[in-house]
Amino acid sequence: MRSIRIPADRVGTIIGKGGETKKMLESISGIKIIVDKEGEVTFNEEKEGVDPLKALQLMDVIKAIGRGFNPDKATRLFDDDEYFDVIDLKEVVGDRSNQLGRIRGRLIGTGGKTRQLIEDLTGCYMSVYGNTVCLIGNSVSLPVAKHAVELILNGSEHATVYHYLESERPRLRIAEMGFDL
Repeated sequence: MRSIRIPADRVGTIIGKGGETKKMLESISGIKIIVDKEGEVTFNEEKEGVDPLKALQLMDVIKAIGRGFNPDKATRLFDDDEYFDVIDLKEVVGDRSNQLGRIRGRLIGTGGKTRQLIEDLTGCYMSVYGNTVCLIGNSVSLPVAKHAVELILNGSEHATVYHYLESERPRLRIAEMGFDL
């Protein structure tokens, strides 16, 4: 049995309306999931016939939903060459809560513009939830999105970050076409 704790306010999201999301995750992974009200999600990946890779992917999908992604975006992690990365904002700003709010605001941008640009230009998904920023992307786009987030966290101006993302677009397009870089 494996167990993952997610925030209590995300339990409803992982279950879904009428249990739809939970059923979908069980169907894709082939693994039965148990969710309690406190946010404890358990599943048995040692059951006969369970693909060990699907168990690892399911763990990442559950973590992603727990960190603010909607289930449709999180299920992208069941695809090959898709990865989940978590950056702890407290490691960057420490325990100063006023700085956490400021840095979250910088990552999201006015009206969500910065987050949207990072997603659009890299093809990654991004979620700023609590004290973390999380990314879902492939082996080519994820490092680009992560670097853009790190630039913002280290105080770079948004224009610098947008310029960096624009400069990486040709490389990302080539990778999308399936050519090795």
